[in-house]
Amino acid sequence: MLRVVGVVIVLVIFVYALVDVIRTDGHQTRGISKPAWIIVMILLPLLGALLWFIFGRPYGKPTAKPARRQPTAPDDDPEFLRNLETRRRKQAEDDRLKKLKADLEAKERALGDTPSDGSGDAKNNGFKPGEAKRSEPDPHDTDELK
Repeated sequence: MLRVVGVVIVLVIFVYALVDVIRTDGHQTRGISKPAWIIVMILLPLLGALLWFIFGRPYGKPTAKPARRQPTAPDDDPEFLRNLETRRRKQAEDDRLKKLKADLEAKERALGDTPSDGSGDAKNNGFKPGEAKRSEPDPHDTDELK
């Protein structure tokens, strides 16, 4: 029974160390390269595992933690947030321009419906049908100067 427990302990240490070597980044291993550590582990199971834990394992860094290279959520991505702010500003500007355009059109309609001198109706500009339109001389007319 004691032999079985000893074999199980050696097997657990060997498997744990082998998995640890495989999951460790190749640039973080100390001593020899990662493939060399795997070969040492397979050839010398218990001694290789002990050598790995003493000499090969990286200092103070968890071996299974992957390096985070890009944001995982949209609200962590600065580019997304920048684009979101730009879109919000553009939408606000579009809304402001639409409101100004609507106000301008309303003013134009209001000015077009009422005559400028305050007399008559808007359709015939203050003149009755059949009445001749008297116009003032054009200040830019050059016919009189000749």
